[in-house]
Amino acid sequence: MRGSNWVKFFSVILIIGILTYLVAYGAPALGIPSAKDMRFGIDIKGGISTTLYPDLPEGQKPTAEELSAARRVIEKRLDSKGIYDRNITTEVENGRIIVEIPYKPGEEDLNPQKTIDEIGKTALLTFQEVDESKIDEKGNYLPTGKIVIEGKHVVDAKVATDPQTGEAVVSLQLNKEGAEKFAEATERLVRKRIAIFMDDELIVAPVVNEKIPNGQAVINGQRDAKEAGELADTIRAGALPFRLVAKELNSISPLLGEGALKVTVNAGIVAYLLVFLFMLLYYRLPGLLANIALFGLVVIQLVFLAAFGISLTLPGIAGIILSIGMGVDANVIIFERIKEELRSGKTLKTSVDLGFKRAFAAILDSNVTTLISAAVLYWLGTGAIRGFAVTLFLGVLLSFFTAITASRIMLKAVADVVKNTWLYGASRIHGYMEHKGAMR
Repeated sequence: MRGSNWVKFFSVILIIGILTYLVAYGAPALGIPSAKDMRFGIDIKGGISTTLYPDLPEGQKPTAEELSAARRVIEKRLDSKGIYDRNITTEVENGRIIVEIPYKPGEEDLNPQKTIDEIGKTALLTFQEVDESKIDEKGNYLPTGKIVIEGKHVVDAKVATDPQTGEAVVSLQLNKEGAEKFAEATERLVRKRIAIFMDDELIVAPVVNEKIPNGQAVINGQRDAKEAGELADTIRAGALPFRLVAKELNSISPLLGEGALKVTVNAGIVAYLLVFLFMLLYYRLPGLLANIALFGLVVIQLVFLAAFGISLTLPGIAGIILSIGMGVDANVIIFERIKEELRSGKTLKTSVDLGFKRAFAAILDSNVTTLISAAVLYWLGTGAIRGFAVTLFLGVLLSFFTAITASRIMLKAVADVVKNTWLYGASRIHGYMEHKGAMR
């Protein structure tokens, strides 16, 4: 058993070492940049600003609904690329959309057109037959290429209220060609699903309840009117009769600059060192192991952000620092429970096992409430707020893992060899129990 624990111990150290290497040097073959080459937000590195105009005949302007739908497409595309630090403004009176996004790594001094190209062309909306065997790792349906109708067949998509249930639904109106194709498909696919894709990204996959012969379809299942409105915007976006053309492309300076980044990073380092000293001096050996796990928490977050191309903003860095505090909180709860078990006269090994077991519920509760807060921030927030929510959610999730798993693995291995309770911050407590026993 001791040998097994030490194998796990060195495995944890090896994994942290590999992650540290990836943060410092990256892995170009795997598409993982180093920390210095990862994508930073507009507030740190600056970015580009472009004005998108609809490609329409002279004198014709898009409606507010069409601009709103186009904005939803742009937001979805940037979300899929992890670009949460952006500003998107629709100007209905001028019939245009203004977009600000951070630079791609390594392109700050090059043609900004390469960065704006990430937005891509007008998205293609398709309604496709579903193959239940074709799903991705998240359980979402994959495109089959069996297209029922396309966005050009959708005349309108809007929010409506179901007269029977009172719930918000999306009402679709198809043109003549679309109505004929949809009637034929829905007759074949009763009690089966038709998936709606924006490019290759699944939007929704409703079940066909009956044949729809008149080109008037309803999609239900949305949680509220807001969600139904977003779905309607997305569907309308695929039916836009124009493409967006980028004009007035300009570079923008950092809002705060690299000086603010250095200050924030230095603050994070000072905070970590203070935590390191507190844990080491107060909890001694367990504190040292917790510090190693916390270091692993930071590097795995950076590797994740770099690997998925998520732009790192100053609020995002604050989220990482806050997650360190959550990790410390979990370890403090565990180590105090271990000391309580030692106070009751239990052996070191038993105290370690019970300390982790009995602290689990309290740690889970505190982490779940923070995860809920991060999820709400992501759901309701935009731009840098979403970036903060992503790093906070990821950090809290990983801090729970490092506290419950990594710290436990290392502490159990060390407890098999090092028995001196002074090194666990509990010598006085243990000595008091022995003295109390002698008086009896």
